Amino acid sequence: MDLRLDLRLSQKLVMTPQLQQAIKLLQLSRLELQQTLSQHLVENPLLEDLTNEVQDEEIAQSEEGALEAKESGQEGENVAENTEPEKEVEPLTSEEWDSVLDGDWRAGPMEQTAASDDDFPSYEQTLAKPTSLEEHLEWQLRLSSLEGKDRIIGRTIVGNLEENGYLSVPIEEIAEDSHATIDEVETVLRQVQTFDPPGVAARDLRECLLIQLGYLACDPIGIGSYLHSHSKTDLVAAVVSEHLPDLQKKRYSNISKALGVPVEDIYEAVRVIECLEPKPGRPFSTDSNSTIIPDVYVMKHEGEWVVLLNEDGLPRLRVSPYYRRLMTNQSEGQESTKTYLEEKLRGAQWIIRSIDQRNKTIVKVVTSLVKFQEAFLEKGIQHLRPLVLKQVAEDVGMHESTISRVTTNKYMHCPQGILELKYFFNAGIQRTDMHGEEMSSVTVREMIREMVAQEDATRPLKDQEIVSRLRTKDIIIARRTVAKYRAELHIASASQRKRIPS
Repeated sequence: MDLRLDLRLSQKLVMTPQLQQAIKLLQLSRLELQQTLSQHLVENPLLEDLTNEVQDEEIAQSEEGALEAKESGQEGENVAENTEPEKEVEPLTSEEWDSVLDGDWRAGPMEQTAASDDDFPSYEQTLAKPTSLEEHLEWQLRLSSLEGKDRIIGRTIVGNLEENGYLSVPIEEIAEDSHATIDEVETVLRQVQTFDPPGVAARDLRECLLIQLGYLACDPIGIGSYLHSHSKTDLVAAVVSEHLPDLQKKRYSNISKALGVPVEDIYEAVRVIECLEPKPGRPFSTDSNSTIIPDVYVMKHEGEWVVLLNEDGLPRLRVSPYYRRLMTNQSEGQESTKTYLEEKLRGAQWIIRSIDQRNKTIVKVVTSLVKFQEAFLEKGIQHLRPLVLKQVAEDVGMHESTISRVTTNKYMHCPQGILELKYFFNAGIQRTDMHGEEMSSVTVREMIREMVAQEDATRPLKDQEIVSRLRTKDIIIARRTVAKYRAELHIASASQRKRIPS
């Protein structure tokens, strides 16, 4: 094989580190962008946050204004003092002092000086953390009769409970961790299951419901409001312990035949079971709603839709004037320092240009979305159009991947609420009218939700019945698609939505 040199001409796409970081910057959410810019401000001395400087100037101006007002007030007082002659104040006599002090020089309880705002705790110090399920059970454990080794076992049981209040750890494992026998753990577990909330520390749903039924049996007023006869308490326990799968699927006739009782008695037992709590730890859940800050605002001004970028809370970057002057005044003996500053200057200029390009791209894409979904913004979800990334990409002259990055984790505030930009992209459902124009899948899901909300609870709509009703509205859809949309809306099947007749 001979060695030789060949000259070839080829084209290939090379992504520079700056381009890769610009793409990554484009798909960041608002919180991630804020963290990234804060990190750049720390690492690059040539970057400055203009927001802090503006705030400092406003504070300085307000302090100067207050100082000038104070000085002018003092001058006015001096003038008044100079114009009015001073009157000599005569000292009070002993009788006058007695009348002022009313015979007692001590200040009464109502005469104490009112506390200033600084004496009170701050708002953050008054906030209380909600009690967790574990803390609530630990408090009851300390008040219980469990001592020594039993309390250690009880603390192990409480520490292994799930958020919903169930004990999923095997008894053998708890016995091994506590250096106790299985019988000892079982005894302590039964004691913990008597704690509040009822049903806590149960190992499955059946045991949880039976524990709560035991509490109801001890409260004749509570169970008497559901059952006409106390003898039916055993019937409720039998339904829970032996026919829980049939109860879940609403097969009341099967339960009635198996227990040999009228179906009306089963309905009465079901009403008792429906008042029980399947997740006893739910009241102690710490889930909280998160606040979403929109990236853009869309509003109508003088008959036209306007897109405004939300820059509140984001740093306003600029290159430090001090370091610019320092670079121009560098002498030849400090070449290493000049090289370092030039590198940081290029980085600062790049991040500022990237942020500016990011903002322009977001506004451009949102403006295109507003043009496609103008009817939705004005009239509501029934007028949401089917839309795909390709349509917006062709409209703004960008690649589909760029549109996908721009609309990821970005939110818009519009007349219809705060919506994610991905919300506006959805598939189309075929229609028989309107010359073959498709309807948005989001609109169809909303129609299904409204149908289920208005249905008869004793005869809920099946998926095929929903298909038939949609066909009357010229919407062609398959039954499996209805089942898919129903699952996305977290709507149970017809058999599970069925309610017993009142």
